[in-house]
Amino acid sequence: MTRTPTAIPVADPSRAALCFREELSEVFDRFLAAGRYVLGPEHMAFENEFGRFLGVRHCLGVACGTDALELALLAVGCRGGDEILTAANCGAYTTTAARAIGLRVRFADVDPRTVSLSRAKVEEALTPKTCAVVVTHLYGLLGDVDGIAALGRERGIAVVEDCAQAAGARRDGRRAGSFGDAAAFSFYPTKNLAALGDGGAVATDRDDVADQVRQLRQYGWDRKYRVSLTGGRNSRLDELQAAVLRIRLSRLDEWNARRREIVRRYGAALAPGVGRFVTGDGEHYVAHLAVIVAEDRNRLRDTLEAAGVGTDVHYPIADHHQPAWSDDYLDVRLPVTEDAVAHVLTLPCFPELTEDEIERICEVLRAL
Repeated sequence: MTRTPTAIPVADPSRAALCFREELSEVFDRFLAAGRYVLGPEHMAFENEFGRFLGVRHCLGVACGTDALELALLAVGCRGGDEILTAANCGAYTTTAARAIGLRVRFADVDPRTVSLSRAKVEEALTPKTCAVVVTHLYGLLGDVDGIAALGRERGIAVVEDCAQAAGARRDGRRAGSFGDAAAFSFYPTKNLAALGDGGAVATDRDDVADQVRQLRQYGWDRKYRVSLTGGRNSRLDELQAAVLRIRLSRLDEWNARRREIVRRYGAALAPGVGRFVTGDGEHYVAHLAVIVAEDRNRLRDTLEAAGVGTDVHYPIADHHQPAWSDDYLDVRLPVTEDAVAHVLTLPCFPELTEDEIERICEVLRAL
């Protein structure tokens, strides 16, 4: 009787946590002894260390990546009824955040090669009402953010980077998160830089944006118990998560290199005619996800699953087709976006994959 091989998961945050068991125990003991559980010394140290890592003057910890997007948009000047422009193939995170604070969302189509926004696509879609563009560095590939940021400066439009999948990516010495007016990060447990729960941050070089986020994340206070800014909420990165992130930040570049190597091996093994990986050469790609644009996604997925290789689709529904608000976009057509949504497939990619697991996946890809 042939034994079915153990399934290889698309992601497994527990493996990373177990690798740090001893250090995490020390962190927890330090956390308990400190007696400061919100906006304490670990939080302040992480903000300083991550800001230096990114090469920006300000980093503000918040409760999650969605809050980071909302607060970043508010801090760059967007208000209820204003219009933002973004891509529609990034899981609806930006759209959900923007709509939650009363913004109107328009979509630009994406570049066929990167399946992300480009300057040319953004320029085509801008209107006189656009107050901000949100650029998602999808799958860990640093997008055309320098071009889009330059366009934003020319037109007086704010640019917000969604760096949830791209922590550590860099081009020409600049990290993701240092190009726009503000950047939003998520530290969800499957991210390249991961907490042991939810967490997020807003990064910026602008003093005014940092001041706004600092107030907005704590009720809109300008001093204790005095609310001077509307739109505030309770959104703070807790002290324990900040301590965990400090440990993991020191290994981020190493882990990103491991992720890139995994995707490189997948690409080298992939049989001709099956599809192509969304990837990039060098450090502007941090391989958050190993995503293939497949000619026949269903066949590829069935083959991988039958061999014990987990898969997922990031993301299966374009934002303008989401049932909660699709009636607002009945006339919207985004052909490249819609084609990508129908063909992308995610394979396992995380630093703790074993050599045996990577080779098993490569064997399947060679045999397709």
